[in-house]
Amino acid sequence: MNNNWIARYFGFSHFNTSFRQETVAGLTTFLSMAYILFVNPTILSDAGMNKGAVFTATAIATAFGTLVMGIVAKYPIAIAPGMGTNAFFTYTVVIGMGIPWQTALAGVLVAGIIFLLITVFRLREMIINAIPEELKRAAAAGIGIYIAFIGLKGAGIIVANKDTLVSLGDLSKPGTLLSIFGLLVTIILVIRNVKGGIFYGLVITAIAGMIFKVVPLPHHIVSSVPSVTPTLGAALSHITDIKTMNLIVVVITFLFVVFFDTAGTIIAIASQAGFIKNNKLPRIGRALFADSSSTVVGALVGTSPTSTYIESSAGVAAGGRTGFTSVVVGIMFLFGMFFSPLLTVVTSQITAPALIIVGVLMAGALKDIDWGKLEIAIPAFLTVVGMPLSYSIATGIALGFIIYPISMAVKGRIKDVHPIVYVLFVIFILYFIFLS
Repeated sequence: MNNNWIARYFGFSHFNTSFRQETVAGLTTFLSMAYILFVNPTILSDAGMNKGAVFTATAIATAFGTLVMGIVAKYPIAIAPGMGTNAFFTYTVVIGMGIPWQTALAGVLVAGIIFLLITVFRLREMIINAIPEELKRAAAAGIGIYIAFIGLKGAGIIVANKDTLVSLGDLSKPGTLLSIFGLLVTIILVIRNVKGGIFYGLVITAIAGMIFKVVPLPHHIVSSVPSVTPTLGAALSHITDIKTMNLIVVVITFLFVVFFDTAGTIIAIASQAGFIKNNKLPRIGRALFADSSSTVVGALVGTSPTSTYIESSAGVAAGGRTGFTSVVVGIMFLFGMFFSPLLTVVTSQITAPALIIVGVLMAGALKDIDWGKLEIAIPAFLTVVGMPLSYSIATGIALGFIIYPISMAVKGRIKDVHPIVYVLFVIFILYFIFLS
């Protein structure tokens, strides 16, 4: 590949960057988010999906979305199956609601298609402006706490208790001790701002697990790419299953979470890189197209919804300013497909520290909520605590959207609530009626 052509296409001189700088930035982003290759299959396998197939689907969806983001939108932003939506997919939709994973994938596909359509018809701004900022932040923070709870449960640090619902587990168990070790290592790495700290923490924990024989040794390091056949096309063949209120709400929730997570992440990273001019972000439609099309492709090959990754900020901090950073990330995920044997090493005890730290990062959205105004604080709080306590992202979101218009009306601020929020109010009331 001609470096001069690459420099011209991506505008290296305009952004005062270089081939080497962009490559280093891409590698930094890849290392920061490579954990998703192993964490996503582990979570979705709990839904009954083939772990090897999900591993390959994760790599394909990530590579596709990130390459489109880099080549078409020309932003140094990576896309991969979202943490939070994969947990919602498995623990709320499949396990909690008893919906087959094939039907749940069909829900992801429908949500992706809707996301694609509202992107093409430029309805994004209208919808974003309709949803209160506080509820967006509360949803993000609630998902983070929910993910951390799953991590603590997977580590054995938190266990079920018939008297108190949950309690502290047996910390002397080898698997739990391994997770605690991994959590401490990961905490040290991320606090010290080590690029790819979560990924390195996962690797160090896995090595320690193999040394002390807590996890099995892999038979190989590199092998052929696992077949995606067990999940390929399942979403398309079950799309006619989307006909009940429960499944419609599932689709709406997928759409809501991915839509706002993507918008928030793109704005945050664009601000960090200095792309926003006059309160506008160039090529935002192309960026949203990359994410929505990636969700469609991911559903077709067999993974939960994709979203833009906040870990992209690590690459931006390393100097990434153009889409070539994303191209490097996409290529690295394609190479990553050949390392599937390592999946046997990555158990729930290994991934638990990553889930807990990701939860911490997502909970940072709480700082942007105005806790001094009870009409805002109460629905935001119920959204946050509703997710981990009900073990359902959808329930937390539903609680927030039901209480928000009520609290605003009581405060005399009916006109401050967008009509779309009232529509969602009715939808989530129906959700609880049909759920019961």
